[in-house]
Amino acid sequence: MGQEIRRLTKRKQAQAKIESLIGNANTTLVIHYSCESFYDRTDGKTPRVTSVAVRNLSSGQTDSFSIHKVAEQKQIAFDQIDVNYDELEREMLNEFFEFMRSRQFYSWIHWNMRDINYGFAAIEHRFRVLGGNPISISENSKFDLARALNDLYGMAYIEHPKLESIVNKNDITKKDFLTGKEEAEAFKNKEYIKLHQSTLRKVDILANIFERTCDKTLKTNTKWFDQYGYTPQVLVEFIKEHWVWSLISMLGVIWAWIARFTELF
Repeated sequence: MGQEIRRLTKRKQAQAKIESLIGNANTTLVIHYSCESFYDRTDGKTPRVTSVAVRNLSSGQTDSFSIHKVAEQKQIAFDQIDVNYDELEREMLNEFFEFMRSRQFYSWIHWNMRDINYGFAAIEHRFRVLGGNPISISENSKFDLARALNDLYGMAYIEHPKLESIVNKNDITKKDFLTGKEEAEAFKNKEYIKLHQSTLRKVDILANIFERTCDKTLKTNTKWFDQYGYTPQVLVEFIKEHWVWSLISMLGVIWAWIARFTELF
């Protein structure tokens, strides 16, 4: 199968999955989380999770989990959070996994949460490190919106950084939105509420992008004929891979010419 036809096949699969998710919106969740920077770590430890937000696609109801909320519940002063990180992070993740336990078989929409640096595996690992017993959701229940947009619109559908760029392209509000670098700085400066607000904003943004993708109103840099596969490359690949139909079509054209020539003479 040619590269362009493979891309169109992946596009159809992504579109079908999106339609399935929107059809089951009551059991579809959008998740995002914030953590320490995973680029500047030199001690080999995985970055701490600082907040998690989960939004129900149908109702818009958002549940959130953060170390500063746990600190408030335990009456620990904000300036003492850093000396109680392990206890607070463990309690926050315990709350999150209890929430996940009853929704284990829901669908989870996310943005690039794919590996041990940043992803479901990273959150699970942090909980294990702190003595917890996380649960895992199946890969079939996870839907990476970032990869789906690549499949739908092509790799160059927007410039990097893609999340921020697609937000700007579609005039989606960025109130409280922090870039990855800004989140890392916020953690260093112990601005936990600021981190939490950014996480809440991003989960709202992901839901917004997903819904615009569903109703085909999402603005991208992709041209219409590239998106839907009406390119010369696709035609050439189709002819190469479906030569029998191409031969039948060609014979049909030749027969039509012969018939027309016979009528004239």
